Order: sequence, then C-alpha cells, then structure tokens
Amino acid sequence: MSALPGSAEGTAVTGLDSSPVQPAPADLPPLTEQTRLEAREIIARYPRARSALLPMLHLVQSYQGYVSPEGVALCAEELGLTKAEVGAVATFYTMYKRRPTGRHIVSVCTNTLCSVLGGQRIMDALSADLGVHHDETAADGSITLEHAECLAACDYAPVVTVDYEFYDQQDVDSARALVAALRRGEKPLPTRGAPLTDFRGISRQLAGFSQYGDAAAARDAVDAPGALEPTLAGLRLSVERGESAPPMPAGTPSASEDDGEPRETVRPSGRTGETPEKEAGDARVAAADNPAERAGAAQTHPDAGSEYGRDRSRERPGTGTDTPAGTELGAGSQGPATPPPASPGPGKA
Repeated sequence: MSALPGSAEGTAVTGLDSSPVQPAPADLPPLTEQTRLEAREIIARYPRARSALLPMLHLVQSYQGYVSPEGVALCAEELGLTKAEVGAVATFYTMYKRRPTGRHIVSVCTNTLCSVLGGQRIMDALSADLGVHHDETAADGSITLEHAECLAACDYAPVVTVDYEFYDQQDVDSARALVAALRRGEKPLPTRGAPLTDFRGISRQLAGFSQYGDAAAARDAVDAPGALEPTLAGLRLSVERGESAPPMPAGTPSASEDDGEPRETVRPSGRTGETPEKEAGDARVAAADNPAERAGAAQTHPDAGSEYGRDRSRERPGTGTDTPAGTELGAGSQGPATPPPASPGPGKA
C-alpha cells in the first residue's frame, strides 16, 4: 500500500483510522456533569465496567460530534482505563470519528456490487460537489463524506447512507439531489428505516438513549414504512409459483436438541465399563463424519493415544502440549534443564 499511515487514502484502503486525535476546536461544546452521569448510567448496564466503553464513545460523540481528547479522558477516568486503552478502541472502529464532523455523515458504498452498479461514480461526483475527499468535511460544516467498504445491502445497490439510515438504489443524480437537500437543511425520508435526524442524534441512539423528544416520536420512527421490495422479491415469487421448502424428515431432531451431538455423547449408558467422560469421547470419535471432525474429537478424548492418531508420550504432564525431549524447564531455571550439545567447530561434521 503506497498511502501514508494516517492519511485519508490510507484510511480508505485499510478501513482503519491511524491519524491522531485533532485538538478540540474553540467552539466545541464541553462535556458536562450530565454527560458524566449518563456515562455512569451506561456503565451500570454491564457486569464489567469496561464493557461500557463502546456506547460511552458514542455518547461523547453525541455531545461533541467526534471522539475528542476530552471524551477519551472522560471514558478513561470513569472506566479506570488508560487513555491509550480508550484510544486503541476508538481508532479501531470507523464509526468513531477522530476529527470534528459535519451535521450529517454521508457514506457511499464502493464495495464490489455497489461499485459495479455505480457506487464509485457516486462517490466521485459527491466528492467534486463538496470539494472534499474521504473522511473530510465540507467547508460549510454540513456534510462529512466517507467511502464505505460494505453497507450489507447488496440487494439495494448502489447504496448511500446518511447518519447510517439507508437511501437505496441511488445513482449520481439522485445522490447529488440528496446531498443538496441536506445542505439546505432538509431531511429527506430514508428509503427504509427511521426518519433522519443528524449524526449527533444517531450517536446518542447508539449510546442507548432515545434521540426523540417523546414516546410517540420514538414509536413513529420504529414503525416508519420502508421500501422492501428487493428483499421480499424471492418470497413473493415463491408464493406466486406455489414453491416451498421441503418438509424435514420425520424424526429429525430439532436444532437445539443435544446441540447436534450424538445422544450417546450427552447421555453415556454406563454399561461399557468406562468412565462417562471416556464413553462420551468414544462416541464423539465414532460419530465424526470426516477426518477433520475425527481429529478434533480425538484431541478432546480423555484417553487419546495412538489409536486416535495422537502421541501422548511427548506431552508435558498436565498441559497437553508437545515438548521436545531435553527441553523441559528445570526448577528455578529459565532455560533447558539439559544444555544443548555444542555446535561443531569449523571443518567438523
């Protein structure tokens, strides 16, 4: 890859943002005591505090529009982590922004199917209209443009999202019209999904808080209509043609029964003279359908030996790992108990 680490091109190619956090702009709203209280509310949802880091990063984005140095510090303080640990997470996921963003995030899918159907042309046109490249914000602060590797909507390609809400089956003209409306302050209805708010609003929702003023508005967002024809096309055709999946054979166990293992594996008979563990191990090996499954079953057999293709004679006691003879650690030593033989000198065989 020729792109420099931390560059917009490098981020576009790798999907990872390795650029440093930008200093806070002068007009950035501060994180208040309310932010800290909401962060603690998030922490209380989890049995382990550090599990709350992802929604907490969304929370600080909902206040400041990106993961600022102040936001990193707040998360670190509340979770008892270092700033480096918080920053490592924030730089791994592209949904966490490392520089101030516009009012809306416009993402254009340029992966295979979307690209073939015009996704890259859409990206190029919007880039020219806005005067920005990947992960850059228009001068008026309205739009941050980004290319997306995949938006998981191939049946609607080419796809554009605004603040992660879908605008399906776009072309250059429709995408340009969408962005122009956003810059005018309008919020066109997505093809499917909730009505559009803005990037800070959707960040608050991802943090686990409602971005809507009341229960009715939240309910309307959940129940918003969507154009689902491409996804439902297969179902519609099957109904028209009278097609259906064949029924399962009689007596077929359900997917949850015994987790797919043979009944003998779960309920040893106790009549073989072996321990239940060994009997279950025998059943797993016997039920293996292919060499890979057989090898896996053999590795977990409590009495696996040469009959299962495994040599236990070279294993260290209690570890189950192979250790070459003569390299066992001696007591209090950090090297082999027996030193290796000296290398022959020059000219010696």
